[in-house]
Amino acid sequence: MKKLKSTLNEDIQLFTSIQKGDKKAFDLLFLKYYPRLCSYACQYVNFNNSEEIVQEIMIWLWENREVIKIESSPIPYLFRAVRNNCLRQKNRDELKNKILTILYNHANTPYDDPNFYIEEELIHKIEKSIMDLPENYRQAFEMNRFQDMTYKEIASHLNISSKTVDYRIQQALKILRIKLKDYMPLLIGLLT
Repeated sequence: MKKLKSTLNEDIQLFTSIQKGDKKAFDLLFLKYYPRLCSYACQYVNFNNSEEIVQEIMIWLWENREVIKIESSPIPYLFRAVRNNCLRQKNRDELKNKILTILYNHANTPYDDPNFYIEEELIHKIEKSIMDLPENYRQAFEMNRFQDMTYKEIASHLNISSKTVDYRIQQALKILRIKLKDYMPLLIGLLT
């Protein structure tokens, strides 16, 4: 118990030093937690993605050190950031796979003209459109479409009513249909 308290105090002191611009303190925190954060991230994404996500979070931590407000240890904050970024990455990968599946399923349609659709451009357009949604709409939409959660499950998870979930998803779909109207023939499965 004493060792745990000591570690907690060390982490708080490290973070306080980091906020003051101490690069050595940042290096110590990085070396101390990088392997554990990568290991934790591997529960959600592959090893290469886990390393990239953890590195991005650590860079973000350094770049935003002066504005981040953490009352106690920064470690739970880092683990939560890793988890959230992993889930976002996982959702992006699932979206990309769904889009590719839709594209391949429509390979024999008139929309197969190679000059008409470029896969990467379409994927980027859809990802950007989803990321541009208001946060609460995007969250409900992603949970429903990419995590296959029911409205009831989403409502329970977000602590809101099922009607609110329905409203948010319908609004997200409405916005996406407008933004992606030129691609609708290929996106029927995603936006219906």
